Amino acid sequence: MANDKVKNMLETMSRNGWRVTEQRKTLAGIFANYDGYLSPKDVYDQMVVQYPSVSFDTVYRNLRMLSEMGVLEHFYFMEGGLKFRENCISHHHHHLICVNCEKTLPFEYCPMEQNVNLPGNYKVLRHRFEVYGLCEECQLQ
Repeated sequence: MANDKVKNMLETMSRNGWRVTEQRKTLAGIFANYDGYLSPKDVYDQMVVQYPSVSFDTVYRNLRMLSEMGVLEHFYFMEGGLKFRENCISHHHHHLICVNCEKTLPFEYCPMEQNVNLPGNYKVLRHRFEVYGLCEECQLQ
């Protein structure tokens, strides 16, 4: 399964005109093998082990570009700042995100399917919907 995820990420990079380098393969592997969110520093700390000369700016720039092309999703946590995770591209869904442990639960209900009356004759091209709260386990602590 992780190999399929890496393959899909690399194919998306290639379709977007990126050279698929060993560093980018490693970057894809980091996210394919991790089920959660990683900060840019988390990713940098893993990348620098294998590529000691890689800069934090290079890692951060790659994360932003991968997010823009849809390979990664990014979320902003009030306490933890900007974090990334592999994009769920298999089907359309949204997320419940625990602000304490960062556990994420997908949910299939899409508020945009309810004929939302948007101002200004706005044409929606894509959207994300995230609900932040406390998961069941964190509520019990």
